[in-house]
Amino acid sequence: MRCDAPPRAGELVLYTLSHDDALYVNARRVTPADVQDQVLEARWPVGAQAHVGAAARDGMVQPALVVGVHEDGTVNLQVFLDGTDVLWARGKRAASAESGAHPGRWHRNDDIHKISTET
Repeated sequence: MRCDAPPRAGELVLYTLSHDDALYVNARRVTPADVQDQVLEARWPVGAQAHVGAAARDGMVQPALVVGVHEDGTVNLQVFLDGTDVLWARGKRAASAESGAHPGRWHRNDDIHKISTET
């Protein structure tokens, strides 16, 4: 697919986590030991799902699936994290030579070299 072509639903892209993204992901995660302790003490809610995974960090590049494309050029993404959960990133813009590949933006895998060499 051409680098300048609009994104399509179902396309796999790369998303760079922002500081706020990382805070949100890490705040909702627990460790397996936390879950075990709460289950043993009968404090874990019946049917509750645990979000467990590696710590998310500002600037991490993660694969993401385009799930919505808006007329203003923004997209909604399901960002695949290193854990049992995903991040729903809404209204995200593409990285560009002007914006750079900074956190909170998405890019195609073949765009990253172009973006990093133009800035």
